[in-house]
Order: sequence, then C-alpha cells, then structure tokens
Amino acid sequence: MSAAVMPKIALFARYPTPGAAKTRLIPTLGGEGAAQVHRRLVERTIATIRESGVPFALWFTGASREEFAVWLGEDVELVEQREGDLGERLACVVAPAILLGADVPDLPAQTLRQAVNGLKTSDVVIGPALDGGYYLLGFNQPVPFLFDDMPWGTEGVLAATMARLSTRGLKPLMLDPLDDCDRPEDLERHPELFA
Repeated sequence: MSAAVMPKIALFARYPTPGAAKTRLIPTLGGEGAAQVHRRLVERTIATIRESGVPFALWFTGASREEFAVWLGEDVELVEQREGDLGERLACVVAPAILLGADVPDLPAQTLRQAVNGLKTSDVVIGPALDGGYYLLGFNQPVPFLFDDMPWGTEGVLAATMARLSTRGLKPLMLDPLDDCDRPEDLERHPELFA
C-alpha cells in the first residue's frame, strides 16, 4: 500500500426501525428494544471511529439519506448500500478499505489504528469475532472471492474466509478477537445497551 493512501472504514448500518433492526434480539427485547440497542451500537461505533482518527463513510440501508443525516449529523459521509445479499453489498466497497459492522460494543479505537497500520505490511487484516465470523475485514486490493457464496450469519464464516485466502497464498494479519452483540445471550455482557 502506498503510504499516501489511507484505507477508509466502510461502516455498514441499518436504520434503527423497530421490527427491522437487530431482529435476533426481538424475541427478548421486542422490536422497539432491539432497535434501541442497534441505535446505541451504531452511535458508539461512530464515536470509536472518530476517536481513532481513521476516515470513514457509513454505508446505509433501511431509511433515506436525509433520515440518516438527521440521526447522525450532516458531517457523516453517507453511501447507500446496493441491493443484494450481504456479500454483494460488501463487494461494492473499493480498496483500500476496512469493512466494519456496528455490533461490536467493546471495539477500541486502537484496534482500528492497528488495522490501518497492518495494511501497510499485509494485504488483508481480519478482526475475528468469537462467534466464528469476523467483525472487521481490511484489504488493499479487491477480494471478491471473499464475498461470493459465503455462509453469512453462521459460525463458519471465518474458517471459510481463511481457507479462501490460503488457496490464494494470502496470509492475513489477525487482530484481537472480540465479541459481537447479535444474540440474546450477548446482551448479558452489555446491559448498558438496553438500560
């Protein structure tokens, strides 16, 4: 990676509409409660990104650009997500980039800076999630093979990602593993999100 080109974080987020956000939490918290958790997670993640100093854009879905701007402020760069499954939407992000979800409550700003620094020496950086997926994926060149026909939402995502990188001779830099907050059992570790 050229020293002059800093990767941009692409934060993927849905509008916190009750019944449409954090749907796996709805049986426990109800539609309104799950949407509130999502709202807090997105706001917390943006605060962490700002603290890191890494440039970012929010890739949005579920509401209009205007609604997101009212919620998050006019200074947040907004990019509308395309139609399609998660892989098709992620594949639209141009390298160098760092893909990030808004569901990692304990994400420290330092981890984002480590991802940027990691891309100076590695083509791929991965932040593994403890549930078998990943919370962060950084890349210096297009990696469409990581997005096609992936078992999204399962505990096999990270293993499949690592296998695909290995077959192409790419050894990713691994960041510290972190928990995400997707399931009712995850809420026990983060009561502040729904207090």
